[in-house]
Amino acid sequence: MKKVINACLGGRSFPIDEDAYSRLSAYLEHFKANLFAKEGMLPSQVDEVMEDIEERICELFTQEVGQGARVVNLALVEKVVSQLGMPDGSAEPDSGQGSPKAKAYSGDAAPKKKLYRNMDDKTIAGICSGLAIYLDLDPALVKIVMLVILLMASAGFWIYIILWFAVPKAETPAQKCEMYGLPVNAENMARFSTK
Repeated sequence: MKKVINACLGGRSFPIDEDAYSRLSAYLEHFKANLFAKEGMLPSQVDEVMEDIEERICELFTQEVGQGARVVNLALVEKVVSQLGMPDGSAEPDSGQGSPKAKAYSGDAAPKKKLYRNMDDKTIAGICSGLAIYLDLDPALVKIVMLVILLMASAGFWIYIILWFAVPKAETPAQKCEMYGLPVNAENMARFSTK
């Protein structure tokens, strides 16, 4: 019989067995230490990445165990840890993992892009830059087309305003990964946390 702990992760509560809890705690501590070792990362950026990684772990646990009261076990924690990996793409020391690199994503298909406003390359609201990333176009081309549509006094102004309110900002590293169509894993989220 194993001891079951009720752990809070990413603002949600999960029943998790004792072995899985200790493994997950060790992973999160090593992950945070790896982020602090990275040059140029501020404590606020590390906290932001840690919040995002906890939210992602929460999503993966929910996908596997559902909304019911099933207990998170060691096998599920190992699966999630191997899927997310470490910020620099390396394996954890003494983790027992055979491969030096974590999987980029699990499943058969690559992650799909989501439409966000790109706040890193914005002129007004980041709509054109976000559309350019989503459509794989040059941001300057999309901005010129939008300007021409606006100058023609058509419905372009209203479309821009509607998109401004309807399309969310890409603020967190996880959202930036989704915007570029990258897997939401530790390595990719750390890449966007320094910007």
